Amino acid sequence: MITAKNIADTVSSLCIRANTVLRSDAKKALNRSCACEKNAKAKFILNALIENYKIAEKEQSPICQDTGITIVFAEIGLQANLKIDIGKAVNAGVAQGYKKGYLRKSMVKDPVLRGNTGNNTPAIIYYSFIPGKKLKLTVLPKGFGSENKSKLFMLNPTATPEEIKKTVLSAIKEAGPDACPPYMVGIGIGGDAGKAVFLAKKALTYKIGFWGETSFYKSLARDIYKNGNALNIGPLGVKGRTTLLGVNILTFPTHIAGLPLAVNFSCHVLRSASATL
Repeated sequence: MITAKNIADTVSSLCIRANTVLRSDAKKALNRSCACEKNAKAKFILNALIENYKIAEKEQSPICQDTGITIVFAEIGLQANLKIDIGKAVNAGVAQGYKKGYLRKSMVKDPVLRGNTGNNTPAIIYYSFIPGKKLKLTVLPKGFGSENKSKLFMLNPTATPEEIKKTVLSAIKEAGPDACPPYMVGIGIGGDAGKAVFLAKKALTYKIGFWGETSFYKSLARDIYKNGNALNIGPLGVKGRTTLLGVNILTFPTHIAGLPLAVNFSCHVLRSASATL
Protein backbone atom coordinates (compact mmCIF):
# COMPACT_ATOMS: atom_id res chain seq x y z
CA MET A 1 0.00 0.00 0.00
CA ILE A 2 1.33 3.41 -0.99
CA THR A 3 1.04 5.94 1.82
CA ALA A 4 1.72 9.66 2.07
CA LYS A 5 4.75 8.84 4.22
CA ASN A 6 6.10 6.45 1.55
CA ILE A 7 5.86 9.22 -1.02
CA ALA A 8 7.40 11.89 1.23
CA ASP A 9 10.30 9.66 2.28
CA THR A 10 10.95 8.60 -1.31
CA VAL A 11 10.92 12.18 -2.64
CA SER A 12 13.21 13.25 0.21
CA SER A 13 15.72 10.56 -0.72
CA LEU A 14 15.47 11.37 -4.44
CA CYS A 15 16.13 15.08 -3.79
CA ILE A 16 19.33 14.24 -1.93
CA ARG A 17 20.47 11.59 -4.41
CA ALA A 18 19.84 13.74 -7.49
CA ASN A 19 21.79 16.64 -5.98
CA THR A 20 24.76 14.65 -4.74
CA VAL A 21 25.19 11.72 -7.16
CA LEU A 22 25.55 12.56 -10.83
CA ARG A 23 23.59 10.34 -13.20
CA SER A 24 25.64 7.47 -14.62
CA ASP A 25 24.94 8.51 -18.22
CA ALA A 26 26.21 12.03 -17.47
CA LYS A 27 29.34 10.60 -15.86
CA LYS A 28 30.02 8.47 -18.94
CA ALA A 29 29.42 11.41 -21.27
CA LEU A 30 31.81 13.68 -19.35
CA ASN A 31 34.51 11.01 -19.24
CA ARG A 32 34.05 10.18 -22.91
CA SER A 33 34.22 13.86 -23.86
CA CYS A 34 37.34 14.36 -21.74
CA ALA A 35 39.07 11.43 -23.45
CA CYS A 36 38.29 12.87 -26.91
CA GLU A 37 38.98 16.54 -26.14
CA LYS A 38 42.08 18.01 -27.83
CA ASN A 39 41.94 21.55 -26.45
CA ALA A 40 44.21 21.65 -23.36
CA LYS A 41 42.09 24.20 -21.46
CA ALA A 42 38.90 22.33 -22.24
CA LYS A 43 40.45 19.06 -21.10
CA PHE A 44 41.56 20.71 -17.84
CA ILE A 45 38.01 21.97 -17.20
CA LEU A 46 36.47 18.58 -17.99
CA ASN A 47 38.88 16.88 -15.58
CA ALA A 48 37.88 19.41 -12.92
CA LEU A 49 34.18 18.71 -13.51
CA ILE A 50 34.83 14.97 -13.22
CA GLU A 51 36.77 15.46 -9.98
CA ASN A 52 33.95 17.66 -8.66
CA TYR A 53 31.23 15.02 -9.12
CA LYS A 54 33.48 12.38 -7.55
CA ILE A 55 34.05 14.53 -4.45
CA ALA A 56 30.33 15.36 -4.21
CA GLU A 57 29.37 11.69 -4.28
CA LYS A 58 32.04 10.67 -1.78
CA GLU A 59 31.24 13.45 0.68
CA GLN A 60 27.47 13.50 0.02
CA SER A 61 27.59 17.20 -0.76
CA PRO A 62 25.82 19.02 -3.61
CA ILE A 63 27.44 18.75 -7.03
CA CYS A 64 26.47 22.40 -7.56
CA GLN A 65 25.54 25.12 -5.08
CA ASP A 66 22.36 25.81 -7.08
CA THR A 67 20.29 22.84 -5.95
CA GLY A 68 17.49 24.03 -8.16
CA ILE A 69 13.78 24.39 -8.40
CA THR A 70 12.39 20.91 -7.67
CA ILE A 71 10.55 19.43 -10.62
CA VAL A 72 8.72 16.16 -9.99
CA PHE A 73 7.20 13.87 -12.61
CA ALA A 74 4.53 11.69 -10.95
CA GLU A 75 3.44 8.78 -13.14
CA ILE A 76 0.38 7.25 -11.51
CA GLY A 77 -0.80 3.70 -12.16
CA LEU A 78 -4.41 3.60 -13.32
CA GLN A 79 -5.12 0.79 -10.84
CA ALA A 80 -3.12 2.32 -7.99
CA ASN A 81 -6.30 3.44 -6.17
CA LEU A 82 -4.44 6.20 -4.35
CA LYS A 83 -6.68 8.03 -1.90
CA ILE A 84 -4.09 10.53 -0.73
CA ASP A 85 -3.03 14.02 -1.72
CA ILE A 86 0.03 13.22 -3.81
CA GLY A 87 1.00 16.88 -4.18
CA LYS A 88 0.96 17.44 -0.43
CA ALA A 89 3.08 14.32 0.15
CA VAL A 90 5.56 15.31 -2.57
CA ASN A 91 6.01 18.79 -1.11
CA ALA A 92 6.49 17.31 2.37
CA GLY A 93 9.24 15.15 0.88
CA VAL A 94 10.92 18.10 -0.82
CA ALA A 95 10.94 20.09 2.42
CA GLN A 96 12.31 17.10 4.29
CA GLY A 97 14.99 16.30 1.73
CA TYR A 98 16.28 19.84 1.37
CA LYS A 99 16.56 20.15 5.14
CA LYS A 100 18.12 16.74 5.70
CA GLY A 101 20.53 17.07 2.78
CA TYR A 102 21.58 20.65 3.66
CA LEU A 103 20.54 21.71 0.17
CA ARG A 104 20.12 25.37 -0.73
CA LYS A 105 16.55 26.63 -0.60
CA SER A 106 15.89 28.75 -3.67
CA MET A 107 12.09 29.07 -3.99
CA VAL A 108 10.42 32.43 -3.40
CA LYS A 109 6.79 32.88 -2.31
CA ASP A 110 5.87 35.37 -5.01
CA PRO A 111 7.53 35.75 -8.43
CA VAL A 112 7.54 39.56 -8.19
CA LEU A 113 7.45 40.38 -4.47
CA ARG A 114 9.86 37.49 -3.69
CA GLY A 115 10.48 36.23 -0.11
CA ASN A 116 12.11 32.81 0.32
CA THR A 117 9.75 29.96 1.29
CA GLY A 118 12.51 28.49 3.45
CA ASN A 119 12.16 24.84 2.36
CA ASN A 120 12.37 24.86 -1.45
CA THR A 121 8.65 24.20 -1.85
CA PRO A 122 6.38 24.27 -3.69
CA ALA A 123 7.66 21.77 -6.21
CA ILE A 124 6.61 21.89 -9.84
CA ILE A 125 4.66 18.65 -10.24
CA TYR A 126 3.63 17.09 -13.54
CA TYR A 127 1.05 14.30 -13.30
CA SER A 128 0.47 11.56 -15.85
CA PHE A 129 -1.13 8.12 -15.87
CA ILE A 130 0.44 4.77 -16.72
CA PRO A 131 -0.85 1.18 -16.74
CA GLY A 132 -0.68 -0.83 -13.53
CA LYS A 133 -0.80 -0.23 -9.80
CA LYS A 134 2.49 1.54 -9.21
CA LEU A 135 3.59 5.12 -8.76
CA LYS A 136 6.80 6.26 -10.41
CA LEU A 137 8.42 9.44 -9.13
CA THR A 138 11.21 11.30 -10.91
CA VAL A 139 12.88 14.29 -9.29
CA LEU A 140 14.65 16.77 -11.56
CA PRO A 141 16.36 19.58 -9.62
CA LYS A 142 16.72 22.38 -12.16
CA GLY A 143 19.30 25.10 -11.67
CA PHE A 144 18.28 28.45 -13.07
CA GLY A 145 21.51 29.33 -14.83
CA SER A 146 20.48 26.82 -17.49
CA GLU A 147 16.71 27.25 -17.05
CA ASN A 148 17.05 30.95 -17.86
CA LYS A 149 18.31 29.97 -21.32
CA SER A 150 15.10 28.10 -22.20
CA LYS A 151 13.55 29.06 -25.52
CA LEU A 152 10.15 28.70 -27.17
CA PHE A 153 9.80 29.18 -30.92
CA MET A 154 6.48 29.14 -32.76
CA LEU A 155 7.66 28.10 -36.21
CA ASN A 156 5.65 28.07 -39.39
CA PRO A 157 4.14 24.65 -40.16
CA THR A 158 6.26 24.60 -43.31
CA ALA A 159 9.51 24.68 -41.31
CA THR A 160 12.00 22.13 -42.65
CA PRO A 161 14.30 19.89 -40.59
CA GLU A 162 17.13 22.21 -41.60
CA GLU A 163 15.23 25.22 -40.23
CA ILE A 164 14.53 23.34 -37.00
CA LYS A 165 18.23 22.53 -36.68
CA LYS A 166 19.24 26.15 -37.31
CA THR A 167 16.72 27.37 -34.74
CA VAL A 168 18.04 25.05 -32.04
CA LEU A 169 21.64 25.95 -32.88
CA SER A 170 20.74 29.64 -32.57
CA ALA A 171 19.52 28.93 -29.02
CA ILE A 172 22.78 27.11 -28.21
CA LYS A 173 24.82 30.00 -29.62
CA GLU A 174 22.82 32.50 -27.56
CA ALA A 175 23.34 30.44 -24.40
CA GLY A 176 27.05 30.46 -25.18
CA PRO A 177 29.16 29.95 -22.04
CA ASP A 178 26.60 31.53 -19.71
CA ALA A 179 24.87 28.39 -18.38
CA CYS A 180 27.91 26.20 -17.65
CA PRO A 181 28.43 24.00 -20.70
CA PRO A 182 28.83 21.26 -21.76
CA TYR A 183 25.06 21.18 -22.10
CA MET A 184 22.45 18.49 -22.30
CA VAL A 185 19.77 19.80 -24.65
CA GLY A 186 16.14 18.75 -24.39
CA ILE A 187 13.94 19.56 -27.38
CA GLY A 188 10.14 19.43 -27.52
CA ILE A 189 8.37 19.61 -30.86
CA GLY A 190 4.60 19.78 -31.36
CA GLY A 191 1.50 20.12 -29.23
CA ASP A 192 0.77 23.69 -28.20
CA ALA A 193 3.26 26.11 -26.67
CA GLY A 194 2.89 24.63 -23.18
CA LYS A 195 3.19 21.03 -24.37
CA ALA A 196 6.36 21.74 -26.33
CA VAL A 197 7.96 23.33 -23.25
CA PHE A 198 6.93 20.34 -21.12
CA LEU A 199 8.39 17.88 -23.64
CA ALA A 200 11.70 19.74 -23.76
CA LYS A 201 11.96 19.53 -19.96
CA LYS A 202 10.88 15.89 -19.89
CA ALA A 203 13.50 15.04 -22.51
CA LEU A 204 16.21 15.84 -19.96
CA THR A 205 15.09 12.88 -17.84
CA TYR A 206 15.79 10.46 -20.71
CA LYS A 207 19.26 8.94 -20.86
CA ILE A 208 21.98 10.55 -22.94
CA GLY A 209 22.00 8.56 -26.16
CA PHE A 210 18.20 8.22 -26.38
CA TRP A 211 18.25 10.91 -29.10
CA GLY A 212 14.61 10.52 -30.21
CA GLU A 213 11.58 8.31 -30.61
CA THR A 214 12.05 7.45 -34.30
CA SER A 215 14.95 7.11 -36.71
CA PHE A 216 14.08 10.52 -38.17
CA TYR A 217 14.31 12.31 -34.82
CA LYS A 218 17.35 10.30 -33.75
CA SER A 219 19.11 11.48 -36.91
CA LEU A 220 18.01 15.08 -36.35
CA ALA A 221 19.23 15.00 -32.73
CA ARG A 222 22.60 13.56 -33.74
CA ASP A 223 22.96 16.25 -36.40
CA ILE A 224 22.24 18.99 -33.85
CA TYR A 225 24.73 17.37 -31.46
CA LYS A 226 27.45 17.29 -34.12
CA ASN A 227 26.87 20.87 -35.23
CA GLY A 228 26.49 22.10 -31.66
CA ASN A 229 29.88 20.73 -30.72
CA ALA A 230 31.35 22.38 -33.81
CA LEU A 231 30.38 25.82 -32.41
CA ASN A 232 33.64 25.83 -30.42
CA ILE A 233 32.04 27.18 -27.23
CA GLY A 234 33.58 24.43 -25.16
CA PRO A 235 33.29 23.55 -21.46
CA LEU A 236 32.60 26.70 -19.44
CA GLY A 237 33.31 28.69 -22.61
CA VAL A 238 37.05 27.95 -22.97
CA LYS A 239 36.49 26.60 -26.52
CA GLY A 240 37.08 23.08 -27.72
CA ARG A 241 34.97 20.32 -29.20
CA THR A 242 32.86 19.68 -26.07
CA THR A 243 29.90 22.05 -26.03
CA LEU A 244 27.16 19.41 -25.77
CA LEU A 245 26.91 16.15 -23.85
CA GLY A 246 23.81 15.06 -25.72
CA VAL A 247 20.54 15.99 -27.41
CA ASN A 248 17.14 14.36 -26.83
CA ILE A 249 13.97 15.09 -28.78
CA LEU A 250 10.38 14.34 -27.73
CA THR A 251 7.40 15.08 -29.96
CA PHE A 252 3.60 15.34 -29.92
CA PRO A 253 0.99 15.82 -32.68
CA THR A 254 0.16 19.46 -33.37
CA HIS A 255 -2.24 21.77 -35.22
CA ILE A 256 -2.08 22.13 -39.01
CA ALA A 257 -1.26 25.84 -38.64
CA GLY A 258 1.76 25.61 -36.37
CA LEU A 259 4.98 23.95 -35.30
CA PRO A 260 5.90 24.74 -31.67
CA LEU A 261 9.55 24.11 -30.83
CA ALA A 262 10.98 24.38 -27.30
CA VAL A 263 14.58 24.07 -26.16
CA ASN A 264 15.54 23.38 -22.56
CA PHE A 265 19.11 23.30 -21.33
CA SER A 266 20.79 21.45 -18.53
CA CYS A 267 24.31 22.42 -17.55
CA HIS A 268 26.94 19.69 -17.16
CA VAL A 269 25.28 18.82 -13.82
CA LEU A 270 22.50 16.76 -15.40
CA ARG A 271 20.54 15.75 -12.31
CA SER A 272 17.57 13.47 -11.91
CA ALA A 273 16.65 10.42 -9.87
CA SER A 274 13.68 8.04 -10.01
CA ALA A 275 11.96 5.44 -7.84
CA THR A 276 8.86 3.29 -8.21
CA LEU A 277 6.49 2.56 -5.35
